[in-house]
Amino acid sequence: MLATLASPDTWTALFKIAVINVVLSGDNAVVIALACRSLPHKQQKQAFIVGTGGIVVLMTLLTAFAAMLMSLPYIQLIGSILLVWIGIKLLLPEDGEGNIRDSSNFWEAVRTIIIADMVMSLDNVLGMAGAAKGHYGMLFVGLLITMPLILFGSALLMKLMERFPLFITIGAGLLGYVAGDMAVGDLAVKGYVELHAHILDIAAPLVGAMFVIVAGKMLARKKGGEAAANGVPGALGKSFEIS
Repeated sequence: MLATLASPDTWTALFKIAVINVVLSGDNAVVIALACRSLPHKQQKQAFIVGTGGIVVLMTLLTAFAAMLMSLPYIQLIGSILLVWIGIKLLLPEDGEGNIRDSSNFWEAVRTIIIADMVMSLDNVLGMAGAAKGHYGMLFVGLLITMPLILFGSALLMKLMERFPLFITIGAGLLGYVAGDMAVGDLAVKGYVELHAHILDIAAPLVGAMFVIVAGKMLARKKGGEAAANGVPGALGKSFEIS
């Protein structure tokens, strides 16, 4: 163990993993901020810790099997559909049931953080797997070290979202953009896109972003209108807050 820690290769792998994770984690911070923004302040911190802790463990396992996962067709296509759904869902207003739903909201936020970050990291794990070069203990440590930076970025984004609701729409649009990019990168369609429809490399992410924003706003207005009709106070106002 000591010999491994003393090896320059081990520390080089750790450095590469940390840098790759920080560089590629901008969209992860957006997901954390979006998922936690409606929680009470105390639960926001708890969701940060629990959600990112789950990401560290699952990312380590995912990266260990990265080569196998990325060789399977339709993995990224399925992931992109899931990411579009998450992006739209994050634009919808809360149900307005107050403290009754605090506990369920907390675990829903944690689940959203883990699922969305895992999906978005599918096309990043090969980079970290290559950097690890079999040092999967270092992979875990590297992910653990960089998580505080991601948490800091998430907290900053969440404050911006509270002050400037437009950032909520931008964040959801980013998830749609990533989903479109993932879809055209899937092995099942990548070859065709490169040979016959290269424009999709640019168009698909933009369409994904627009689809999430438009669908999310339409459903938010519909949900807000229904809640207002049913006598839920403030529901309609919250639904228009994302505009």
